[in-house]
Amino acid sequence: MSDAMLRLVNVDKYYGPLDHGVAAVKNINLEVEKGEIIALLGSSGCGKTSTLRMVAGFEAVSRGKVFLSGREVQNLPPVKRNVAMAFEGYSLYPTVTVRDNIAFALKAARLPESEVTKRVAEVSEMLEITSILDRFPSSISGGQQQRASLARALIRDADLHLLDEPMGQLEPQLRTLLRGRIKYYIKERGLTAILVTHDQTEANALADRIAVMEGGVLQQYASPEEIKERPANLFTGTFVGEPPMNVFPASVTAAGGKLHIDLRGDTRGDLRAGLDLIYAESDFAQPVRERMLGKRDVVIGVRPYAVHRAAQGAAAQVVANQWLGDQSHIAASFAGKSIVLVEHDRAVLSEGETIAVEIRPNDLHVFDAETGMAMSHGQELA
Repeated sequence: MSDAMLRLVNVDKYYGPLDHGVAAVKNINLEVEKGEIIALLGSSGCGKTSTLRMVAGFEAVSRGKVFLSGREVQNLPPVKRNVAMAFEGYSLYPTVTVRDNIAFALKAARLPESEVTKRVAEVSEMLEITSILDRFPSSISGGQQQRASLARALIRDADLHLLDEPMGQLEPQLRTLLRGRIKYYIKERGLTAILVTHDQTEANALADRIAVMEGGVLQQYASPEEIKERPANLFTGTFVGEPPMNVFPASVTAAGGKLHIDLRGDTRGDLRAGLDLIYAESDFAQPVRERMLGKRDVVIGVRPYAVHRAAQGAAAQVVANQWLGDQSHIAASFAGKSIVLVEHDRAVLSEGETIAVEIRPNDLHVFDAETGMAMSHGQELA
């Protein structure tokens, strides 16, 4: 048996009759190692919070097993799982101060008062809520309540810490500051944590591995770097990344030592726009070439950071040019669709201006048009 801190084995969650109700989570398998920070990332309704609540014991598992610290726990009540949870809705005790809310679990465990005081001070300073410790929850803001709830969870001695959208109510500047502090706090103490978020920046900043979910299905579970560079499927490729990956339906043919990638544009009336990207066959490893040529229809993806302006390239017409303070986002009409480029210098371009765009072979992601599964990433097979 695996020695992972947490294991989900073929876990389903149905609201209503099994197999006939609304499926919130479908056959999820997941392992979390001791000391890891994991992010469950996805849009609203993807199943991430239902998964977290099944681990905590607040939702029943419809089918499958949950193992925590080697124990099978899916039938145990929350109090017997030794899990700490910061709820999205705060759930602070209204009749006691913020200080007593944070210290509640430590006092219940009969820790010495000096130890309780020290640990409350540490976590409060880290989350910048020292000044509100003697106030009641009703007298503080939503963002302060959220930090108090987070402090109450992080301070506990638990096998697993579950954080449900823990910084959703915070202003961006404070959120950015606290991400680094929270990660250091968790890592320094060897805690194991699962974070639920719809914010990919938050997931990338905090997590060792990210579980991307959609429609109740685990789409990919890997490091932030691997998800960005080697997305398992078209959904993950387009969901993770800002700005999103550029994608084009395409077909691939070979002739005269050249590989032709025909990007098919949108159909408007009788007019069909497209573009033929031509590469040397040697630009692609043989297994990658064979896999691409073996499919009638594919989807080509390229990250905005990997699209370059060049002296020689395919023509594109500028639609918008935005300077965001540290980078330019250029949207252009390309192959009958839109393509986005990101440049770190300020681009001096006007709407309607024609530019030449270069897409290098090693920056191409190729997906099966029928299944959406990744076929290759640059020179490598998926």
